[in-house]
Amino acid sequence: MRLLADFIRTLAETVSDVLPIVAILAAFQLFVLRRALPNPTRLLQGLAFVMAGLVLFLMGLEEAVFPVGKAMASQLTAPEVLRAADGPGSGTIDPLAYFWVYAFAFAIGFSTTIAEPALIAVSLKAEELSAGAINAWGLRIAVAIGVAIGISLGAFRIVVGAPLHHFIGVGYALVVAQTLFAPRLIVPLAYDSGGVTTSTVTVPLVAALGLGLAESIPGRSPLIDGFGLIAFASLFPMITVMTYAQASQWRASRSRARASDPEDRLASEEDRP
Repeated sequence: MRLLADFIRTLAETVSDVLPIVAILAAFQLFVLRRALPNPTRLLQGLAFVMAGLVLFLMGLEEAVFPVGKAMASQLTAPEVLRAADGPGSGTIDPLAYFWVYAFAFAIGFSTTIAEPALIAVSLKAEELSAGAINAWGLRIAVAIGVAIGISLGAFRIVVGAPLHHFIGVGYALVVAQTLFAPRLIVPLAYDSGGVTTSTVTVPLVAALGLGLAESIPGRSPLIDGFGLIAFASLFPMITVMTYAQASQWRASRSRARASDPEDRLASEEDRP
C-alpha cells in the first residue's frame, strides 16, 4: 500500500511538472507557428512513456539510491569516525586522515555521472550529429572523471576550510585558457557538459555529502561550507572534456606526422615479414 501511495504521489507531482512544458510547446506550435502537431498519436505515446519512466526512476532513487548515499555520507562524516581518523586527543584537523571521504566523493561522483540520464542523451546526440567524431562513451567517461575530481577537491576544500572562490576562480581561469586552444567542435559541448551533470541523480547525493561533512568538522558552517560541491561538479567536466579533446587531437596529429615521415614509413616496411 505504501508503494502504491508513493507511486500515485510521484505520478501527480510528475504530471504537474511536465504538463506546463507540454502546454507551452503546444501553444507555440498551434498559435505562433500555426501548424498542426505532427503525429499526435505518436507524441501522446511518447509522452506516456516519458511520464512512466520518470515516475519509476524517481521512485527508484527514493527507495534505493538516496538511502544508500545518505547512509554512506552519514557514516563517513560521523564525528566519532573523523575523531578516530585524526587520532585520539588531536586538536588539529589532518586533511590526509579524510582519505576515505575523498575516495567516496570520487566514486560517487563518477558513478552517478555515468548513470545521469541527461548526460546519456547529450552524449548519444553528440555522437550522432558529429557522425562519430565524438565518441559517446568517451564523452561520458571524460565528464564523469571531471565530476569525480571536482567533488573530491570540493570535499578537500571543506576539510581544510579554504575559501570557495579561490578554487572556482582558478578553475574558470583554466577553462578560459583551454577554450583558446581546444578544438572548436568540442568547446560548446564541454560548456554544456557542466550543466547536464547537475541533475536528478548527482545533486542529492553530493549535497548530502557536503552538508554532512561540514556539520561534522568543528568550525565549519553547513550553510557556508556545506554547499558549493555542485559548483565543482559543474566546473571540472568542462576542463576534462576539453583536455580529452586536446589529447585526442594531439594523438591524431602525431599519427599523421608519423604516417607522412619517410623514415618512419621505410622502417615500418622493413619490419614487415
